[in-house]
Amino acid sequence: MTFRVFGAALAAWLLGGTAQAADVTMRISHPVPVAHHLHKALDGFRAEVEKQSAGKIEVKIFPSEQVAKAGENHPQVARGAIEAGVVTNFQWGNTIPEMNVMTIPYLFTDLERIKKFPGSDAAKVLEQKLEQKGVKNLAWLYITRQSIFTSGKKPLVELTDFKGVKIRGLSTISDAGLVAIGAAPTPMAAPEVYQALESGVLDAGITDISAAVSRKFFEVQKFGTVAPYFSVYFHMFVNPAWWSKLTSAQRGILEAAARNAEGDMVGLTEATASAAAKQLRERGMTIHDQTPAQQKSWEAAMQKPVIDAFVKATGDDGRKLIELMSKL
Repeated sequence: MTFRVFGAALAAWLLGGTAQAADVTMRISHPVPVAHHLHKALDGFRAEVEKQSAGKIEVKIFPSEQVAKAGENHPQVARGAIEAGVVTNFQWGNTIPEMNVMTIPYLFTDLERIKKFPGSDAAKVLEQKLEQKGVKNLAWLYITRQSIFTSGKKPLVELTDFKGVKIRGLSTISDAGLVAIGAAPTPMAAPEVYQALESGVLDAGITDISAAVSRKFFEVQKFGTVAPYFSVYFHMFVNPAWWSKLTSAQRGILEAAARNAEGDMVGLTEATASAAAKQLRERGMTIHDQTPAQQKSWEAAMQKPVIDAFVKATGDDGRKLIELMSKL
């Protein structure tokens, strides 16, 4: 073997050894594109974990449904096929109906209350529900309190504008408000919405205002109405068996990074939302910011049907959760 060949072999062996130096691998699956600020926050989580563990915990992030569709993250993590998943609270639909509490229209959009949610009694109620479904919650990542209702043919400004409109739905519970004003919601995962809007399967969409930028809704929608409609959290959950095998030091590193990510998301989300409306206008969308009078009108028409559907699905636990959220 020549010295050059030997040197190359040695370098390959050393690089292989470096790649295998991690004691723990944490694979995280999530549904949003890399341009979305959630992915940026998760990348910050990855960097902090690897730094604090001196590379002994390796975090691999798989965006844009690379390894699992949004609705498959829960079963994949529960089975241990991947270590962690990140989905929106409403992704749980009827599986954990209590997770829809944040999507009650105009109930929970005050920023100071939003900051208090992680670690609160309300969060603990939901975390217990998640444990019953075979996953352990690790972080609550606030993603929006500014929704945008996008449309292609006419702006959705007044309640009468929704009559007969085929719009993206989120869950049976949260969609009760849209049904109450005459819209026809179809629950659909976020990555599927662009194509549905482009093809005409949907007339309108609802998403957080920053996602309308990162998912390029401006290419297929002409109008957008921005409203403090509800709040949404992405949340990161892990496989309990995997978690239990970690050392206390390893769990401590992950928990500390998760708390930092929760805090970072508040500023990141607010800054991204502030810039998003301008970016959508620059890309040709006509944006309407909902007036206080319109907010009251929408709340009066849409909040009670959603609360009724929520309580019907959740019973006493749901009533308790609304009370806890209101006290934050």
